[in-house]
Amino acid sequence: MANLSVEFVLQQLLNGISIGSIYALIALGYTMVYGIIQLINFAHGDVMMIGAYVGWYCTAVLHMPFLPALLTAMLACSLLGVVIERVAYKPLRRSTRLAALITAIGVSFFLEYGMMFLVSPQTRTFPPVFPQTIYHVGPLNIKYGDIVIITVTLALMALLTLVVKYTRIGKAMRAVSFDKDAAALMGIDVNNVISATFAIGSALAAAAGVLIGVYYNTIGPLMGIMPGLKAFVAAVLGGIGIIPGAMLGGLALGLTEVLVSAAGFSTWRDAGAFLILIVVLIVKPTGLLGANTREKV
Repeated sequence: MANLSVEFVLQQLLNGISIGSIYALIALGYTMVYGIIQLINFAHGDVMMIGAYVGWYCTAVLHMPFLPALLTAMLACSLLGVVIERVAYKPLRRSTRLAALITAIGVSFFLEYGMMFLVSPQTRTFPPVFPQTIYHVGPLNIKYGDIVIITVTLALMALLTLVVKYTRIGKAMRAVSFDKDAAALMGIDVNNVISATFAIGSALAAAAGVLIGVYYNTIGPLMGIMPGLKAFVAAVLGGIGIIPGAMLGGLALGLTEVLVSAAGFSTWRDAGAFLILIVVLIVKPTGLLGANTREKV
């Protein structure tokens, strides 16, 4: 019985890592944008939804393999992110944070109901893009899809870390996150840096959308609401504005969610995420890694 219990816990931990890694990808977009312009982009979850639809179209209609479909969705949403920033957020850059926040909510509704108008409200089934292979590793049953999801997520996180730390645009992002005016005086094009930030964050959201479609097998115009809110919780949990914090918060939230369901409280799974948000805001508003205030992006 003890062995069964250990096997069950390990299996749930694997499931939590899979879904938590997806939350981490979405949370990275929140935290990057906040680190640059202190904006909570509540349309970010709906950009993820657009990415899921692009991935679905590429695989179900164009019959593209998984990786080209993933890259196509990321490219499409990176362009969408730049358009949203230039059209909706750039004119409000000198306005109050409340005005930008309300605009973000408006963009979110526009994307949701715009997609309903274009593709209808019905849910669609994601085609099987991975073989149904299951690997038996000790007490664990590991699906081929879980391996791909975790591998893709880790690869994108590593790539983002390299971009931020070692590339010219990454250094420019860090400079703008410290002081936009000083960065502009040093010759950095702040507008292009902000657009690049939205492009990268939206591309990561698109990747998460495709992975969610593969993981749950269904997509719909309102699918971005709950994962988007949970990813925001993950970003706050890790320390919003801090990239490693978004990764840690996403994984922690995924593990917590799965373990709550495994304990027999599946109806409280979503409520648990927001309970975590309340507790973090009360106990440590800066998040788990909030003490690191020197480098936000």
